Amino acid sequence: MTKIIKHTKRQNLRSALLLFTFLLFPVVMNFLSPYVIIDAAFQGIVNGSFILFGILFISSFFVGRAWCGWVCPAAGLQEAACKVNHRYVRKINWVKWVIWVLWAVVIILGVITSGGYSQVDPLYLTESGISVDSPEKFIIYYIVVGLVFILSVVVGRRAFCHSTCWMAPFMILGRKVRNLLNSPALRLTAEPEKCIDCEKCTKACSMSLDVNQMVQSGSMENTECILCGQCIDTCPKDVIHYAFNPGKS
Repeated sequence: MTKIIKHTKRQNLRSALLLFTFLLFPVVMNFLSPYVIIDAAFQGIVNGSFILFGILFISSFFVGRAWCGWVCPAAGLQEAACKVNHRYVRKINWVKWVIWVLWAVVIILGVITSGGYSQVDPLYLTESGISVDSPEKFIIYYIVVGLVFILSVVVGRRAFCHSTCWMAPFMILGRKVRNLLNSPALRLTAEPEKCIDCEKCTKACSMSLDVNQMVQSGSMENTECILCGQCIDTCPKDVIHYAFNPGKS
């Protein structure tokens, strides 16, 4: 009973954090924006989103994609949309890489055109400190929110994360570097011998991963894992755990 209460509290805390960051989205949208970093690149400016994306890349060495599971403003909206469409989403992860590569090329061209980065301005295009501070910016805000919501409702659980997110590749690449270095980091581990093959972990996974198969194989590493812990907190036999250690398990 104590474990059930602990697991419930953890997921309640995670849901509260995601709701809070979603409510903050109008304030911080520019710091997550794929456009503002492009505009800044053509001006030779290191802006707030450049800094944030760099932080996400570096943080992934230690906490993988925990940002996606615990902090990202779009996550709360997508998990709410799961109440409408809880369908598994697979085989579209490659789409975000096409988007990311094209986007990165444009940023690089911007930097080259401007003669390189020459100044740092974290509040570039956000001088008031609030991203959505004018009527036209509200239009952009609702377009972004609408895209996230519609993808989730039409395609399935966390479809935006799978197909469109421009931030995920930074963390995936950082995670791959971490694994190559075999450095200690937050990850999932499992005890396959305790598994009763109920597949509750797979059903609970918000990223549509076959967690049960991962447990059976003894390898919990997957680039789409966001360390949300729903598989941990759903498992009736306490098979899956968080750990901070080296290795890819």
